[in-house]
Amino acid sequence: MPQVDQFESVFRAAVKDVYVYEPVTLSQILLVTDLSEDEAHPYVEKVQQFVGQSSAQWRIIYGNECDTAESLLNFVESHQYDLICTYRNLHTAAWQFPHSLGDKLDVLLQKSSVPVLVLPHPKADYAADHAMESRKTVMAVTDHLSNDHCLVNYSAHFTAQSGKLFLAHIEDQLVFDRYIDAISKISTIDTDDATTRLHDRLLKMPADYVASCRQVLSSERSDIQVCDIVQFGHHLEEYRKHIEHERIDLLVMHAKDDDQLAMHGLAYPLAVELRQIPLLML
Repeated sequence: MPQVDQFESVFRAAVKDVYVYEPVTLSQILLVTDLSEDEAHPYVEKVQQFVGQSSAQWRIIYGNECDTAESLLNFVESHQYDLICTYRNLHTAAWQFPHSLGDKLDVLLQKSSVPVLVLPHPKADYAADHAMESRKTVMAVTDHLSNDHCLVNYSAHFTAQSGKLFLAHIEDQLVFDRYIDAISKISTIDTDDATTRLHDRLLKMPADYVASCRQVLSSERSDIQVCDIVQFGHHLEEYRKHIEHERIDLLVMHAKDDDQLAMHGLAYPLAVELRQIPLLML
């Protein structure tokens, strides 16, 4: 390796992403339900207790109000909400099946810039026994944790006092193996050395960022514990395992992808599969 390239590599390796804390303010919250007002009353109370923003003003949509994706989106865009709470398959019986989010929620997640709290359906029996009871364990998930300040800020905001915040970064093992297989066919590269160095580097970057988050939050949110999950594996399988093992109360992730109209590649399978707990989708 030329000396200039070697120096540049050392310099780049020394640069670390540093977490920037910004408090989250939720003053206007919208809860969308297709239940009648009388039927929805206990559910509304449970949602408000779970979200826990005591100073926020709530607007509740009941029954057939905003019963199309277009009318719901128009309503949201004509107001200034900081958070939308709802559940999948509004105004349909498809909530009984685990295959979709429904057109209302799908459009809302893609077209609105407001974070959406996706809750277990009030009529379904697939919710975890601890779902919507507390926010003691919160997990932020991403395939690129470094410099994701927004994700960490929202996750920290929703973590209850004395709770645990898990910052999770899962590197795709299958993708890694494919690149190592390609490297093994290049005679000028030591495959074993490249495997070890690339493996360690891919985990070091998010691990360093979690350490930065832990340091900053130790002063900004000293009442919570910041834990890391940084490893290789299959995204859905690993997240499901950690969610069940840690009894996660809230999962936080990005819903939008800057490079495409469709939902973020990691978000959709997680949102469809993980129906048993609330999901905060940014």
